[in-house]
Amino acid sequence: MIYKTVESSLITFSQLMLPSHSNFSGKIHGGYLLSLMDQIAFACASKYSGKYCVTASVDRVDFLTPVEVGELVTLNASVNYVGNTSMVIGIRVESQNVQTGEIRHCNSSYFTMICKEENGEKADAPKLILRSANEVRRFYKALHRIEEHKKAALQVKNPMDYHSEDLINYLLEHYNVKIQLDSRL
Repeated sequence: MIYKTVESSLITFSQLMLPSHSNFSGKIHGGYLLSLMDQIAFACASKYSGKYCVTASVDRVDFLTPVEVGELVTLNASVNYVGNTSMVIGIRVESQNVQTGEIRHCNSSYFTMICKEENGEKADAPKLILRSANEVRRFYKALHRIEEHKKAALQVKNPMDYHSEDLINYLLEHYNVKIQLDSRL
């Protein structure tokens, strides 16, 4: 069995944001940033595992601050969690005004990557050595998110009765909605 450290997975990538990366309001497209995040997740997972890796899922991405044309965007990635064939890659995105030096945290996200063999079959990922309290915290938080996703998947298998009077009353009481159910639903 192969073990590797979080440190062996670390990747940093910086890129100057150009007008061609922007939307009509002069801010950098969120989709462009997501593409950069997917690239660094692939690089981080492949560096750590020594295998070709594919994106299985992307956890929540919140864009905290807009990125301006002319800013330097830096992405930092590391392996936070390793399962049998999967890895959770933590990514932090920061933008820097190159004239003032001001750095802002733009977003953080978690990409689940799967190791693949050359024939396309899933491959085992190296096991993870945790060397600091911060690495243990990141591992535990990833494990917690995985467990929450599993619980949500079970709810989908056992769907709620959307005609339920209790549900309808709850929605009417707590949310700004008007419900007019079609009797055919």
